[in-house]
Amino acid sequence: MNPIAIRLLSQQQVAPQYSDPAEVVSYMGAMQAQEYRMMRWAVEMRTRKPSHKAFKKAFDSGQIIRLHLMRGTWQLVSAEDYWMMVGLCAPKAIAVTKGWMNSNKISIPDDELYHFRDILAQTAADLGSATKEDFVHALEKRGIKMDDHRLSYHIRMAEMSGTLCSGELLPMKATYALTANKVKQTAKIDRDEALMRFTRKYFQSRQPATLEDFVWWSGLNVSDCRKGIALLGDSVHVEKWKGREFYLTDNCRTRGFRKGKFLLIPPYDEYLISYKSRDIVLSPEHRHHAHNNSGIFQPVIAYDGTICGNWLPFKDDCQATFFAGQSGRAERFSDTDAENITEAWQSYKHYLAR
Repeated sequence: MNPIAIRLLSQQQVAPQYSDPAEVVSYMGAMQAQEYRMMRWAVEMRTRKPSHKAFKKAFDSGQIIRLHLMRGTWQLVSAEDYWMMVGLCAPKAIAVTKGWMNSNKISIPDDELYHFRDILAQTAADLGSATKEDFVHALEKRGIKMDDHRLSYHIRMAEMSGTLCSGELLPMKATYALTANKVKQTAKIDRDEALMRFTRKYFQSRQPATLEDFVWWSGLNVSDCRKGIALLGDSVHVEKWKGREFYLTDNCRTRGFRKGKFLLIPPYDEYLISYKSRDIVLSPEHRHHAHNNSGIFQPVIAYDGTICGNWLPFKDDCQATFFAGQSGRAERFSDTDAENITEAWQSYKHYLAR
C-alpha cells in the first residue's frame, strides 16, 4: 500500500474528478473552513479548473454552506447534506461549545438563548445577509449591549441549532442568513442511515485512515464511529501498514498519481486536519512548521504528497520556504523543482483571476 498516493487521489488533490465546487464539498462530507479567505482555495484546488468565481456562485446560491458544526469549529457542507449533518453532529458540538463557555466563565440561560436567537433570526431574515455588526446594531436598538465573546457564542449556538447559516460571500467578512430561507428542508433519515452516509463520506475521501483518525475528525464518540464503520459492511476493509490498521473502501482509487508535483495547500486543509496522526505526510520533527499545539494551522507546501515547506498566499509573487526535501532532510530543490513550484503558483493565481 502507498498511503500517500492513495490519500492524494482520495482527497482529490491530484487527478481531481469534479468540476463543480459543490460536488467536491458533498464528496468530502465536510471541510474545515476556519480561514474565511483560504477555504475557497481548499475547495477549488480539488476541482479540474479552479475558479474563485465558481466558488462564490456556489456559496451565494446556497449550494455550499458554512457554519460551526463538527468539534464546534467552522465547516463547509453541501446543501444536500446540511440537515443530515446538523442532526448527526450538532448535539455533540453543542456540548463541546458549552464546555468552552464554562471554561471561559460564560453562562447563557435558556431564556436568554432563545430570546436572542429570535432577534438574530429576525435580523438575518430582514437583511438577507447580516454581519456580526448588524447583529450588534439590532441588539442595541432593543437596549441590549453585549460583549463580543458572548455574542459569538450566541451566533454559534444559533448555527448549530439550524437557525442561522452562511449568507453572501464577502471578501473578508462572514455573513449570516436565515437557514429556512437558504437551505431547502430535506426528508428526515434515521440516525443509523445518517451515520452510515457520514462514515462513507469520510473514508472515501480520506482513505487510508484509522478509527482514531475518524474519531478525531468527526467529533463523535468512539462507539458511534465503530458503529458507522460496521454499518458500511463489506464495502470497507482493513489493511495493516507499519503496525497500524487502516480502513479503505473496496473501490478506492490507486491510479492517477504522478511524481514531481508540488501542491500549495491552504491552512486548516483537510489533507492534514482530517487525521489525528499526521506523520504519514508530515515528519514529526517538522510539524511546528505546519501547526502549533493550539490548533493554528499554516499554509504548507507538499511535494509528492509530503509536507516540505510553507508559502504565503497573499503576496504578489511566489514566496516559498522549504524545511525538508523529498528525503525528509533540509536540502536544495533542483531547477526543475523550481519550475514546478512556479507552475503551482501560477495555478493558484489563475484561480484567483477566474
